[in-house]
Amino acid sequence: MVTAAGITAMNPKVAMVDWLLEPLAFEFMQRGLLIAVIVGVICALVGVYIVLRGMAFLGDALAHAILPGLAVGYLVSAGDRSAIFWWALGTAVLTSVGIGALSRAGRIKQDTAIGIVFAGMFALGIALISSVRNYAVDLSHFLFGNILGVTQNDLWLTAGVGLAVLFIVFVFYKEFLVLSFDPTLVTTLRLPARTLEVLLSILMAVAIVVSLQTVGVALVVALLVTPAAAASLLTKNLRNMMFLASVIAAGSGVVGLYASYYLSIASGAAVVLTCTAVFVLVWIWRQLGIRRRQVGSS
Repeated sequence: MVTAAGITAMNPKVAMVDWLLEPLAFEFMQRGLLIAVIVGVICALVGVYIVLRGMAFLGDALAHAILPGLAVGYLVSAGDRSAIFWWALGTAVLTSVGIGALSRAGRIKQDTAIGIVFAGMFALGIALISSVRNYAVDLSHFLFGNILGVTQNDLWLTAGVGLAVLFIVFVFYKEFLVLSFDPTLVTTLRLPARTLEVLLSILMAVAIVVSLQTVGVALVVALLVTPAAAASLLTKNLRNMMFLASVIAAGSGVVGLYASYYLSIASGAAVVLTCTAVFVLVWIWRQLGIRRRQVGSS
């Protein structure tokens, strides 16, 4: 007598289908996969501009500077995650605007202003978090990500923010294109360079905050930078770069979540490790292509 398990063992296709469908039996995995794709696309679109303009350090600073917002949001809202999201977003936006104002108003370079604000806000965040009772349990998922704890409200909120980011990128696509590839041309065309820079910083802040649930503060910069960096090795066309970065980020989110389910590892770390593995493969493929062309031309 042949059992269902025996049929599965004899048919690799059936085994693969079962392997793919098993996690989908759980609602938390379904929500996790959806938000991984949404966050991946948001981070990829914004991340392309971050990579092209060399703003990774600013992204890292913003990711850590939102800690005071997380702590204050937790204290005033009794742990309501929607309220914490808006407090974190407000803190990130104010920080990005403040860094820009500090670097323009005084004789301080931008990287110095970033370092000052980053250190001060991060220290303030640690001080506030340490004052919260049971903070290690209640706020740790914001530091390290908790994609499997996503609720339906989190999903709708992230989707709404994602649509807003897509709309802004679409409306200001040409302006951001010029700002990223030829900042000098921005002045020639009399475009509002400072306004565009502030808007781009705000988009970065939004992408960082929506990524908290997925990978957390500690790993958010990797999700912003790594897929975009991999895409930049494959094409120099901005539209193609955005498309490839979105595919890499969303695909890494799905693969990483499956890996976390079957290997019992942290979901945020699994997503970032998948992104990193894709980047390494793309980099190796590009290096091999360069060597083949060099050999062929010699």
